[in-house]
Amino acid sequence: MIWREKRVLLIVLGVLLLANTAFFFTYRVQYESRLQDLAARQEQAKAQLDQAHSARIAAEQQLAAYKKVQNDLQVLYNDRWSTPAQRLTALIDEVKRLAAASHLQPPSYQFGTGETKSSGNVNTRGSIGTQTVSITYSVEGTYEQVRRLINLLELSDQFVIIDSIGLGTNGTAADKALSLNIRLKTLFRDARPTVPLANRQL
Repeated sequence: MIWREKRVLLIVLGVLLLANTAFFFTYRVQYESRLQDLAARQEQAKAQLDQAHSARIAAEQQLAAYKKVQNDLQVLYNDRWSTPAQRLTALIDEVKRLAAASHLQPPSYQFGTGETKSSGNVNTRGSIGTQTVSITYSVEGTYEQVRRLINLLELSDQFVIIDSIGLGTNGTAADKALSLNIRLKTLFRDARPTVPLANRQL
């Protein structure tokens, strides 16, 4: 018989077939395991990428908010406060205009000045000097006129603060005349340049 004559060869072929089959199934199991591991790593990397993307968006939003606050502070400091030379005349004109619009024109105005610092230590880095200007005057009128004046001052485009108000009555109860003592104040940016900390005298 042929198979008896080539028995050794057939046995060798059978052994190789069994070895190849075992190797194939073993490799397939390992390959599937590697695929699952790669898929898990891919999902993890995708999750990390999404997290990094979200963190980047949040950081960009925080940066935009910071720049907006910084820009608003610059506008407040340079435009809304400004220096007395740039804004004092406009402020006085605004106070007089609002008094005239309320039909409460005072006979005179009193002005006062003062200087403040953002910190008690003048050597503090970034200390901003400001000058306070107050405007005090007295008027007489009806309740409606007084209320209108206060409302116009609160809505003014000028940076003006109602510091104090004193109300009293004049005349009889029939005319309902009120006397108003009002003190306004505003802040001006110090016109002197800010001296760096290294150049300040200790």
